[in-house]
Amino acid sequence: MGRFIAVVIVLVVVALLINSFVLGKKEPPPVVHDEAPPFVAQPAEPEGEPAKEEEAEAEAPMPEVLAPEASAEEPVEEPEVTEQPEADEEESEADETEEPAAESPAESAGEEEVEAPSSAVLLGSPELTAGIPGEGELTQDQLDVWLAEPSNHETLTPELPLGLAAGAGGIQGIDANPLTRAKIELGRQLYFDTRLSADNTVSCASCHAPEFGYAKDTQFGVGIEGQEGGRNSPVAYNRILSGAQFWDGRAESLEAQAVGPIANPIEMGNTHEACVETLNGIEGYRAQFAAIFEDGITIDNVGRAIASFERAIVSGPAPWDYYEQLSNFEKSFADDIADLEVLREEDEELYEQYMALKSASEANPISESAARGGELFFSDKAGCTACHVGANFTDEKYHNLGVGMDAEEPDLGRFAETNEEKDRGAFKTPTIRNVALTGPYMHDGTQKTLMEVVEWYAKGGHPNDHLSENIKKLELSDQDKQDLVAFMAEGLLGEFPEVETGRLPQ
Repeated sequence: MGRFIAVVIVLVVVALLINSFVLGKKEPPPVVHDEAPPFVAQPAEPEGEPAKEEEAEAEAPMPEVLAPEASAEEPVEEPEVTEQPEADEEESEADETEEPAAESPAESAGEEEVEAPSSAVLLGSPELTAGIPGEGELTQDQLDVWLAEPSNHETLTPELPLGLAAGAGGIQGIDANPLTRAKIELGRQLYFDTRLSADNTVSCASCHAPEFGYAKDTQFGVGIEGQEGGRNSPVAYNRILSGAQFWDGRAESLEAQAVGPIANPIEMGNTHEACVETLNGIEGYRAQFAAIFEDGITIDNVGRAIASFERAIVSGPAPWDYYEQLSNFEKSFADDIADLEVLREEDEELYEQYMALKSASEANPISESAARGGELFFSDKAGCTACHVGANFTDEKYHNLGVGMDAEEPDLGRFAETNEEKDRGAFKTPTIRNVALTGPYMHDGTQKTLMEVVEWYAKGGHPNDHLSENIKKLELSDQDKQDLVAFMAEGLLGEFPEVETGRLPQ
């Protein structure tokens, strides 16, 4: 009997030893990688101890329990060597990987908001302004599909077409109001929507119409109930290169300009509050504003959307741009192109470049008169570039040309904003790209043709105490004047992008 009890005790001890051995070798559960780990804000690193991912990987001892791979956004921390049993280590790592991400990146303390992907886009491309794909009425289903496409919310890096591209360094406003396809499309809809006005009769396009070069063929702007303003409608294209807006620069940005007419009693005659209320009653607008802006429909966001659309409206390459490229090349490489056969044999790359410029210029021909007018425009004889300078042919400054200063109560222009004597009767220099489409001219619309404008400058404007020093009598022949008009009317005429004027939310 005693022997039997001894045998049982021995068997129990052996079983316990085996069980302990097996438990000690137990594998942890596999890590599931179907979903990315949630974003968790990392604490700031101690001063003087910057994280060095490569060193941490090389120096850290290999942990016995495999943890999920560290995200590239998270610093790799060197694990502490402790004498805790494996089960405790497992529990600790599980706590780290299972920490809930209650905060978004924007909400996490000390974290900057994660930027959306970006892509380059050539302004003037119809893809930006031709509207949401489809025909007939714009349906909510089409809007939902459009808004669900991630690429429509990517931040765009705008590139300017030939001619304007030389002024790319002067692009305005997109740092504070980045361009996206969805925002441009929303702005397009708002731009052509008369429901922004008090009586549903006037839109932005009423005074800045594509068929009139984003200006209007009337002397003054015309608002609700046929009311007239006191100034000619300024153009709404190439605004991406412009800061302050209106003839007197009273709007500090394109965003501010976009919402100004909504509340002007003789333009759209509405209030900002009523405009927002109207848009809130339209499902398609509610969906778009909610998808594009964190705070939905506000008057500021209305301005941001319309400004984005206007920044996408640019004048395309003009015959002068191609002519100037070719002319500059021929002057720089006059000796090289004297014998094209020799050039082709000795420098094929330069030869091909020259032939490409010639081909482009021939495909976009400029008349001899317009070419002469361009040379004259940039000469001291005409002095036009004293104000009409740069890629967009404007210095973005304010000048008194004497226009309207002979009136009993002249429009004092910029002076009303600054109260500085130098600004009396001064108005902003407009672009002359596509100027042939935007008559009548000057801030008061008194000059109906480009020839009248040239004649005004030739006679030295209208003398007054505040006349710009750049305005002087010009010794121009009749042919000179005709050439200058040809340069502006033909040489600087480029295509606008295709724009959908309808297909608005119902």
